Amino acid sequence: MTSWSFFSIYGAAFAAAFGYLCGSIPFGVLLTRLSGGPDVRSVGSGNIGATNVLRTGRKGLAAATLLGDSLKGTFAVLLVRHFGGTDLALIAALGAFLGHLFPVWLNFKGGKGVATYLGILLALAWPAAIAFGAVWLAVAALSRYSSLSALVASVAMPAVLWLMDRRREAFLFLALTVLLWLMHRANIARLFAGTEGKIGAEQPQ
Repeated sequence: MTSWSFFSIYGAAFAAAFGYLCGSIPFGVLLTRLSGGPDVRSVGSGNIGATNVLRTGRKGLAAATLLGDSLKGTFAVLLVRHFGGTDLALIAALGAFLGHLFPVWLNFKGGKGVATYLGILLALAWPAAIAFGAVWLAVAALSRYSSLSALVASVAMPAVLWLMDRRREAFLFLALTVLLWLMHRANIARLFAGTEGKIGAEQPQ
């Protein structure tokens, strides 16, 4: 084994572990506890994301959770890219997303990933993040379904990145999109059943 391959393997392992640890920070749980509120996992759907934090009636905490869950992905990717380059940043991005979905601190029961997905996208290709927001807003305006908006926007991202000639990022986000859809399978079932909560009248997710 050459020294190059040795350091590549350990660099990749470090990037994945660092990304995972950043992504696994459960901002929804931490912020609600620090504020003296109930454990967000005991509210609504039991999810740790910003949508469920909003069900505690604390809009500020929900906004802070959304920001934290986004920026932990951004931070992991930018820091690893600064010291290790784009290839390792892509590994850190996958690690951060998996960390959010399956945090070791919460028995591997995390969030659904939309905010962290967007934060990673912002770090790797900010014009695509703007495109994500535009698609989300358009679908939300037409349907008033937050989950549908995120699902449609995520499906568009691999194609957007491919057209931007960001092929490696496109393949990464194809994998992240599949994971995002799997985490939203209950929402998808409710969308087909016509029972999914709309924006302004959300039902437990």
